[in-house]
Amino acid sequence: MLETPLWWPAVLPVALGGFACGAVAFDSVLSARAGGTSSGRELLTPLRETVRSLVTQRRGTRAADTVLWRVGVAAVPVAALLAALVLPLGKYVVADPDVGIVWFNAAEILGWAAVWAAGWGANSVFSLVGGYRFVAQGLCYELPHMFALIAVATAAGTLRVGEVVEAQRNVWFVAWMPVAFVVYLISAAAMAFRAPFGAPVGTDLAGGAATELSGVDRLLFLAGRWLLFVVALAFSVPLFLGGGQGPLLPPWLWSVVKTAGVVTCVVWLSRRFPTVRVDRFAEFSWTVLLPASLLQVLVVSVMVLIR
Repeated sequence: MLETPLWWPAVLPVALGGFACGAVAFDSVLSARAGGTSSGRELLTPLRETVRSLVTQRRGTRAADTVLWRVGVAAVPVAALLAALVLPLGKYVVADPDVGIVWFNAAEILGWAAVWAAGWGANSVFSLVGGYRFVAQGLCYELPHMFALIAVATAAGTLRVGEVVEAQRNVWFVAWMPVAFVVYLISAAAMAFRAPFGAPVGTDLAGGAATELSGVDRLLFLAGRWLLFVVALAFSVPLFLGGGQGPLLPPWLWSVVKTAGVVTCVVWLSRRFPTVRVDRFAEFSWTVLLPASLLQVLVVSVMVLIR
């Protein structure tokens, strides 16, 4: 059973921040090695970028919708933290409601709206196009993502995350729904507009949705992006990898190890592909990801009926 100790809500943001900093550092090391300039200093990239953002003055634009702009920027990390409320670390969780999977998906969609608001509110061409690119990208990944979640809920017979973990006591779901697992990881990267799905903040748009952001605004936006990325990938552990189940190690440590493994693999793989254009991703999503995820739900449903 999942537990909610009084200290866990305070520890959760710190743990997620640590994972996000580790992911940023690892991504920086990979980027430096690809450019042949690796010196080990890339590990300090999260600290350097944080300090630089804190001492940089906020930039404004003419006729910007300031309220919408600021709210959109702040809502990106808020969406990640709301999604993390139902994310268990071993047996610890902030909340385990009956509709935990639905809550998680709803919080993700809030992040979708937040990125669009940040792009629209700046009243800048590049940021506006970046925001609409993310809306288009969301239309591509959201349906396959939802069907991957439906496959898990169908197999477990519940929307409660704790019961999903318990349902994998004998066999992890990744073993008999690998397509849903792959679709989920792809949609998680697209949700956080991480490479190769970084078109909403692409260099061809001078930074896209983040073009006009500076100072604390930029720090919040990019930190929220990485938090969303880490939370989405960490949620694959209770959904597909048995949560904190495993021999010898305590449940919380198994969750950490599994999450670190998933984040490392996805960050490494993302560096192996060029940025995908939104129209190409739409074609791939509607002709490959969506049919594959529907077929996975069908297979799971038949297996549940037989069982």
